[in-house]
Amino acid sequence: MKMQTEEAEEPPSRPRAVHQLLSNPHRPINAHSPAAVPNLGSGLAVLTARAERFPVGPKTRAFRKRYFPQVDPAQWNDWRWQARSRIRSLEELSRIFELSDDERDAVARHQGSLPLGITPYYASLMSREDALEPLRRTHIPVGSEYLKTPGEADDPLGEDGHSAVPGLVHRYPDRVLFLATGFCSTYCRYCTRSRMVGEAGGDYSFSRPQWEDALNYIADNPQIRDVLISGGDPLTLSDERLDYLLGRLRGIKHVEFVRLGTKVPAVLPMRVTRSLIRVLKKHHPLWMSIHFTHPAELSPEVTEAVTRLADAGIPLGSQTVLLKDINDSVETLKTLYHGLLMRRVRPYYLYQCDPITGSSHFRTSIDKGLEIMQGLRGHTTGYAVPTYVIDAPGGGGKIPLLPDYVVGREGEDLVLRNFEGNTYRYNDPQGTVGGDRPLGQGDG
Repeated sequence: MKMQTEEAEEPPSRPRAVHQLLSNPHRPINAHSPAAVPNLGSGLAVLTARAERFPVGPKTRAFRKRYFPQVDPAQWNDWRWQARSRIRSLEELSRIFELSDDERDAVARHQGSLPLGITPYYASLMSREDALEPLRRTHIPVGSEYLKTPGEADDPLGEDGHSAVPGLVHRYPDRVLFLATGFCSTYCRYCTRSRMVGEAGGDYSFSRPQWEDALNYIADNPQIRDVLISGGDPLTLSDERLDYLLGRLRGIKHVEFVRLGTKVPAVLPMRVTRSLIRVLKKHHPLWMSIHFTHPAELSPEVTEAVTRLADAGIPLGSQTVLLKDINDSVETLKTLYHGLLMRRVRPYYLYQCDPITGSSHFRTSIDKGLEIMQGLRGHTTGYAVPTYVIDAPGGGGKIPLLPDYVVGREGEDLVLRNFEGNTYRYNDPQGTVGGDRPLGQGDG
């Protein structure tokens, strides 16, 4: 069978810019990995077993019939087809979206890392006409991302400077960040790692020897008890490669805690197959942090994906980036967080948008973030209130931010303000908190 070729912005172990298009594009990482599933011919969705049932929401079904009429439901729900069929060119984008001049110029101008990349599924959730629709704004480039403003940097968190070996960031004493791949199924325009994702042959590579160096470093440093696997997106790895990596980490006795950081359940939910669940269940305790942005992502497909993960015993947390004019309101985030809790996903972090180069149009003020936190705390269930953090530029790590509820101190009393703005006294005879804030008239 004649094989197609495609640029290797795909995951590791293919260092060259071209690879054969396989149903399993990742070669087994060692001789003991399970055999690859059969190859796919052009336009075919060959399944190794019976077609896996997966829901398709009405909005997405109508989108498929209009823009991909030749694709049947089984092929649409094949995550590898979705990954291969990503919208990656101005021509493909224009076929579906009514582009603004700003969008059109920005896409035509792009070179290098952080390419255009949107799965057909995720595109189905976006407005075809409105360039200001939230999900569309996060994935279709605009001219503002070519403007660098003060304080921005390609690596604002100093990850490269904290890399113990290539692809392994050791910033905190007992935990490391394992960058397993530079591939994502979709590319968010505010990506913290925009410098390294989606560019075959760029300055960053992800390979088997690099994995082995990282694994050896972890094994040689017994203080490391927590490993966060990220990238790129580790759930774009094949089941075999993911099984290998998780198994190697589980084989290191001092590694107690393994987490996966991913956006796949939101943008490629059909990747959460029964076979993937079987792999993940082998490696408990395993946790997962999922990148959610907006309530519009909470589709029937996403519900199915996170239900499978939760039923597999994987604790799920959400990580959301605060984005200007996209999700920067109490009502938007409250709706998102309530929807996530109903799907057994606990809101974990709300991130102030990192100052990557060309991100000023996405960033809100810190005041806005604190305003939102004040609008959540006390006004909804505590489980729906994440921790608001700034990931400190230069590698300072996450710094939590809270509205200030301390009014001051009077004698042995600490005076506090609650979510309704009412003041209360707490007897704290040995305390000093609030001592620098003498009470004025009307306080407390």
